Amino acid sequence: MSQRNVVSIEDQPTPKAVGKNRMGSLTHLVPRGSLLSEEQQKPLTDAIDECLAQWETQVIIDFSAITLLNSKNIETLLYYQNKLSKAGGWLKLANIKPLIRDILSITAADEQILIIENTLKEEALPVIAKISQASPFRIGDLLIEKGLLSEARIEEAMQLQKKQGTRLGQIVVDKGWVSEHDFLLTLSEQLTLPYITLRAGLYDLDVINILDRDVKLRLKVVPLFLVNNTLSVATSDPQAMASLNEIEERLNCRVRPILARREDILKTLNEADNSNEFGAQIIEAIDEEFEIIENKVPTDYTGIDDMAAGSPVINMVNSIIQRAVHDKASDIHIEPSQTKCRVRFRIDGLLYEVMSPRMELHPALVSRLKVMANLDIAERRMPQDGRIQVHTQGRSVDLRFSSLPGLHGEKIVLRVLDKNNSIMDISSLGMQPHNMSAFKRLLGRSYGLILVTGPTGSGKTTSLYSAINHINSIEKNIVTIEDPVEYQLDIVNQNPVKEKIGLTFAKMLKHVLRQDPDVVMVGEIRERETAEIAVQAALTGHLVLSTLHTNDSIGAVTRMLDMGIEPYLLSSALIGVVAQRLVRSICPKCKTEYLASSEMIERFHWQDKGKIKLSKGRGCNECYDSGYRGRLGIHEIIETDSDMQKLIISNPSRDQLTAYLDNKQIRLLFNDGLDRVLEGKTTIEEIARTINS
Repeated sequence: MSQRNVVSIEDQPTPKAVGKNRMGSLTHLVPRGSLLSEEQQKPLTDAIDECLAQWETQVIIDFSAITLLNSKNIETLLYYQNKLSKAGGWLKLANIKPLIRDILSITAADEQILIIENTLKEEALPVIAKISQASPFRIGDLLIEKGLLSEARIEEAMQLQKKQGTRLGQIVVDKGWVSEHDFLLTLSEQLTLPYITLRAGLYDLDVINILDRDVKLRLKVVPLFLVNNTLSVATSDPQAMASLNEIEERLNCRVRPILARREDILKTLNEADNSNEFGAQIIEAIDEEFEIIENKVPTDYTGIDDMAAGSPVINMVNSIIQRAVHDKASDIHIEPSQTKCRVRFRIDGLLYEVMSPRMELHPALVSRLKVMANLDIAERRMPQDGRIQVHTQGRSVDLRFSSLPGLHGEKIVLRVLDKNNSIMDISSLGMQPHNMSAFKRLLGRSYGLILVTGPTGSGKTTSLYSAINHINSIEKNIVTIEDPVEYQLDIVNQNPVKEKIGLTFAKMLKHVLRQDPDVVMVGEIRERETAEIAVQAALTGHLVLSTLHTNDSIGAVTRMLDMGIEPYLLSSALIGVVAQRLVRSICPKCKTEYLASSEMIERFHWQDKGKIKLSKGRGCNECYDSGYRGRLGIHEIIETDSDMQKLIISNPSRDQLTAYLDNKQIRLLFNDGLDRVLEGKTTIEEIARTINS
């Protein structure tokens, strides 16, 4: 037995959340990962507190791994800048990204915290006006000085201003004499206010909805950050004092106006309303190590394909994939509809909507993914399948790409195959001790047929891989036949089925048996020919492992007999059946306990157990408000004995097989699930949903 291929991600050394280096009188702190939650920010604050305790008062924080900040982060930085300053030192920030530089400027934090400049050229940074001193000139004089308008145009605009009573800026922009961008850039110089290009990440998710939606639309403002009771607000009209005063009265805070284009403000309000917390957060977690492996990019870009090659779309695709890996999603769905695009993750067997990009972005997202999968980006009428391999979070992840043309465009599904989450030691399957002993006894046999049953998504493939890992050794020739090969294992000879050229499970199995195998794993028994060959292989001295789509363990017997397998052959070949389901575990972050009702105790015959405490999850951000986080297996195992062999030979009915289970007192899936409920690991509702589905 060898388990050298089994590497649990939990067993690998984890770098500290904040690295610390001391160079002379300077202390360098390097936070790794997000700072958005209080829990994520705590290691950094603890590190600065430690510096203060040791009188290390000159602190540089390296922001190379930080991509986004919120209001609480800014308040914390200002708090420690003040504390270090009182101790005779200072706080400086190094290697900050353009987005964070803009956030610091919006909140005026850059006026108090010194920033060590990057080597990036100034023109490479996103547009944000540099604030110096207030200009003594009127806005009209500045527009003339910059060559944006002539004196005659300014005179004409001033005459219209007297007649209409509107602002001069609105007149020159509405007339098309000056672009809104150029006017606001000039206005920012006159009023010494920052001018920003609004985009995702440039507002705090907890702040943008501090005002009601109808108020924001009426005033045409976007709340950005709330730092030390000062609210920065994006507006295209900073001189509308009535609007700013209304915000101050509503929220009882000071308002700091930030200039932004009206179009960008309305677009941001619309996106924030149509998305959700997870969708907006997704842009902050782009791993600097994220890369596409074995990518060959076509050169025939046209139209939307040029858009797909743009940085925003590439970043969005990369961040969607990385977020899916981080959240342990098994599938990514990108779906177009009549009004919007929808991105959903399948987590613990259920789909959750994580973001809603604008519908105009959907073709670009599809094209980008096709480029990554080396597919034809011009073909949008036929389904396509491909494979993407990326490196993120320190490991390689495979993605199976599938596109399907629909009414509103192509739907994309990416199957996430993360070996770190799926290939595990057999002891990590979560079987009860009696089931684990039975499973190991079956795997210890030198020949025979072992079937793993359950519906799609019940973890059958994971169980087979774990079984192979358990028995894998240099002394054994293990061969697999899969459709497709999902994970690569050392020492194991893995072979993909190729239906298009006639290389089916049955044909492959015939040839595999000539390769002197000790153990054969057949991905799935789908039809009679494969079933017959598998049974013959089991009878001729091979250990054969395979899967069947049946609802319970005893159903495997009837399914094999229905396929036409002779009862006397099946009775000799079949040594055991494992039925399984995956049920969601209660989220540990929001887990609560309650007493089981008398009706529940009577229904499940728990009268002899006294007062019973059960658990459930309230729902929190960690579990997408579902109350569940992660999954565990429930199992039902039958080991073929002489009584079972006699029963199979008689070609039994379903009732006879059920009676056999009762006589042998074999614990069924539901009983195994109830044990997990009593252990406080899952809920009765989840067991009922999973087994009855």
